[in-house]
Amino acid sequence: MSMPVTDPEGLRSAPQVQALISFLEHEAQPMIVLDPDYNILAANTAYRRQFSTVDKPYIGHKCFRISHHYDVPCDQAGEHCPMKKAFELKGPDRVLHIHHTPRGPEHVDVELRPILDGRREVVAYVERLVTVRHASARPSAEGLVGRSPAFNAALAAVQRVGPSTLAVLLLGESGTGKELFARAVHEASPRSGGPFVVVDCSGLPETLFESELFGHEKGAFTGANTRKKGLVETAQGGTLFLDEIGDVPLSMQVKLLRLIESGAFRRVGSVETQQADFRLVAATHKPLAQMVADGRFRQDLYYRISAFPIHLPPLRDRVADIPMLVDSFLQRGSDAKHRISVEPAAMAQLQHHDWPGNIRELRNVLDRARLFADDGILRSEHLPEQFGQSLAPLGGPATTHPAQALTSTRQRGGAQELAQRLAAFQGTRRELAAQLGLSERTLYRRLKALGLA
Repeated sequence: MSMPVTDPEGLRSAPQVQALISFLEHEAQPMIVLDPDYNILAANTAYRRQFSTVDKPYIGHKCFRISHHYDVPCDQAGEHCPMKKAFELKGPDRVLHIHHTPRGPEHVDVELRPILDGRREVVAYVERLVTVRHASARPSAEGLVGRSPAFNAALAAVQRVGPSTLAVLLLGESGTGKELFARAVHEASPRSGGPFVVVDCSGLPETLFESELFGHEKGAFTGANTRKKGLVETAQGGTLFLDEIGDVPLSMQVKLLRLIESGAFRRVGSVETQQADFRLVAATHKPLAQMVADGRFRQDLYYRISAFPIHLPPLRDRVADIPMLVDSFLQRGSDAKHRISVEPAAMAQLQHHDWPGNIRELRNVLDRARLFADDGILRSEHLPEQFGQSLAPLGGPATTHPAQALTSTRQRGGAQELAQRLAAFQGTRRELAAQLGLSERTLYRRLKALGLA
């Protein structure tokens, strides 16, 4: 790769940078070299294949213009700028961004490392870019979809923990997509080629829990006519996802703890010890910390499964993602000749609904509404009755937009409810967040927005 004329004099003569550029050409991951003024100086073959097009040159151009179509650096556009942080730290910084690519907007995991001279001055940066394949920043017929700040924060956490062996605990309200996020952890791990096994802890009665999880031998109990592999054994070499782990009976929690701690288990009716080999991901909508305090969940098990907690945002904190999610769900089950569009008034109602059932509720509403969209247009009258009522005038001034009146009413109701909970609660904010099934950050944002912080 040749250096452009925009290359600073100091960088052009720095042998360590020249050697670095030659080295990057052999890297399999997309990588670029930047000067301290955000100019792209060089890119390896992997970058050119994934992020560049013939008609749009990038050498000598600002990285924020190429990747984001911004006129100013990311931090001036309200985003986290890894170059600014790397300059301050004189060390690497990593962030999840949405980049414009030849395929459209995509989630990209960006890691920026500064190159220092003998005086520890930054002379250049090396940026590594990894496209996130298990999530989409545009409507998609399958998988995780979103690009709101709350969604990106959860996805960035998945990218961080995926390559490790840590146990992951997904926390969030029912219907927030825990299984999809668990699968994303699996796909971001070295075990992605192995099985992804789901254990629905809420659907297993206590009498069957042990045999379903560990398997059983022939004749172990009435009806056990053959040897059966358990779900732990089925997950060998892959990921075991314990969904709704808060529903595991106390009597079974000790056996689950023993499995996680030692990796050993026995099929029901067997004396032979088996060795398990799986990555653990667990999920719950219940406040486990409060359940530990109440004695309903073992503290030692809680610490084992919560090495890396990830809080999944409710849909009401992802309002900007709703049009994209609506488009995605309407794509599913429709062919190109029968695409369904949504009129603006109906979309406004969808965006102003509270969604207590989160994404699951949104999908169900759309599955019902599409049956009435005979002409391919989903209208307000196709939505449940409460959606129309939610945007009706609420007795405010005549000049108040219904959506604004609705928001104001919700804020008053929310403030009153939170104020009551705050007055009655004697613990810390973290404990209150756990009891409400929220992250501490989400609770703080709501308290601040409602003037209760």
